[in-house]
Amino acid sequence: MSANLLWAEVPQVTVDVDSTKSDLAQSTQAQIGRYLDDRGHAKFREAAELAAGLSNVYLRVVWDVELRPRPWLDVIPATAVVPEWRWGMLAAATVWRELEPLAEGGDVWRLLEYHTPGFIEYGVYRGDNSTLGMLMGFDDHHETEFLVKRTDAHGRQATGVDRLLITHMPNVLPNRIWDGVPDTAPLGRSDYAGIEPMMDALDESWSSWMRDLRLGKARVVVPQEMLDTDGPGSGGSFDLDRELLVSVSGFLGDEKSMKDSITDVQFKIRVEEHERTTKELRRQILSSAGYSAQSFGEQGTVAVTATEIAARKEESLTTRGLKILYQRPALLEVLTTMMWVDVKHCGAKKVDPAAELTASWPQAVQPDPEATARTLSLLESAGAISTYMKVKMREPAWDHAEVMEEVRRIRDDKTQETPAGDPFNTRDVDPNEEQPDDDVEPGFDEGQGEELDEEPVGGGSRPTLAA
Repeated sequence: MSANLLWAEVPQVTVDVDSTKSDLAQSTQAQIGRYLDDRGHAKFREAAELAAGLSNVYLRVVWDVELRPRPWLDVIPATAVVPEWRWGMLAAATVWRELEPLAEGGDVWRLLEYHTPGFIEYGVYRGDNSTLGMLMGFDDHHETEFLVKRTDAHGRQATGVDRLLITHMPNVLPNRIWDGVPDTAPLGRSDYAGIEPMMDALDESWSSWMRDLRLGKARVVVPQEMLDTDGPGSGGSFDLDRELLVSVSGFLGDEKSMKDSITDVQFKIRVEEHERTTKELRRQILSSAGYSAQSFGEQGTVAVTATEIAARKEESLTTRGLKILYQRPALLEVLTTMMWVDVKHCGAKKVDPAAELTASWPQAVQPDPEATARTLSLLESAGAISTYMKVKMREPAWDHAEVMEEVRRIRDDKTQETPAGDPFNTRDVDPNEEQPDDDVEPGFDEGQGEELDEEPVGGGSRPTLAA
């Protein structure tokens, strides 16, 4: 849920035009859009889900021009990284992973990468489950043979980028449990922190409910005389699907006593009690983790207005805004690192890695188009809004260039319309050009005059008609 709230849509990353040249700003903006394609979007969503559960996650920039023309991201869980902090910032990091075990013995092979600004130092170790073991050569394991050509005599590789290729992304801070423990303050806090007892209680309540279902199964108790014997010493059995039972006279009695001798046993299943208990525990767990029950479908899926949805999801939206504060710096930092790697190793042209970036997340709850239209209409009637702001309110995710393009389209459409007060569409008529008199009938000589022979009603002067 945390990852869906944050990365259901791609954030809008914009290059600050004042931090670079105008032509470089457009090409850099286009390259960032390529980084945030479907693969990049999926990687950030994956990282957000791991961070919510493990309190933090790491993003590593990798490249291989034989596989892809641009660098991409590798998500590393917090359990596979040993960080080094300086004033709360990541100064160095050791990434480790287990290699494929070899045939001989039960040794554990590990590859360690020590990341510092500008360099990566590799080491292959052979040990066991609890010991790192002895430093081995790269060619001693088939998964690390490629490092022989990539590293120097000390096992180091120059990245050509004067910055870490690993970015740390915490979930939220601070961590309440690790308070006072050295080098743990920047690690972040998991969504599960502090709610483990309630989750244990929910597990116990659900187990009790399932136990009631097992005990509530209908059972039949029959006298021993009704059992079918399987032979001496083998016990007996009773066929529940048998349709006909024949009583032995004088042994089981009449049919009524035979019927009464069969007893059914079925315990009560406490559905309502368990449902209320688990529902309240679930609500408390979600609230303690910072989420609304509405986000998990507790209130149904009936269509309501955007204002009502925002009110029901207030806790989830607040948590989303809090996590954006920690994920926005990580997003901008890793994109800057990708640009440096792209220019250095992938031959990217017209990309300025030193350009400053800004990021904005789309609204979690989209506004009601009808309500937005009413608001814009009222503001326009009051003369309190410009065309630019009307377009910006309608499409908040658009940048300045897109908004200005829409404003120009609106103005062009208005100029093509017939102006008010000009029903005959004379806006294109040259006022200095002589125009024909629309009141003159066809065949009438405009150079002549004519007097009216008829006298006006009621007497008076006789009007004349001048051509």
